[in-house]
Amino acid sequence: MATTEECRSALDRLSDIMAQANSQVRSAAALDRSLSCRITDLDVTFTGRLVDGRIQVLDTRQGPPPDKAEIRLAMKGDDLVSLVGGELNFAKAWASGRISLEAGFRDLLRLRTLL
Repeated sequence: MATTEECRSALDRLSDIMAQANSQVRSAAALDRSLSCRITDLDVTFTGRLVDGRIQVLDTRQGPPPDKAEIRLAMKGDDLVSLVGGELNFAKAWASGRISLEAGFRDLLRLRTLL
């Protein structure tokens, strides 16, 4: 089982990957939205913002997110680490229910390029 530190590191790596991506992906990630990533097996939530194509984690707390973020992810820690490491396909994990993604329709359309 992935630790809280490994999950935080995976989010930092994902942010770096997004910042180095091609212009189409950077454009899709160039949102300014509140973001939460709930790690269900650790009962921890990372909250922050998606700004200028990067993820800025502002807080880590036990339990569910205190507020409803504009973009909400939920998954197990191992799935986050595998996803960022390229070992887990987002679309298949989302379709099977391993990963939950909630956002407004327009945001989902822009995020599909990332996923």
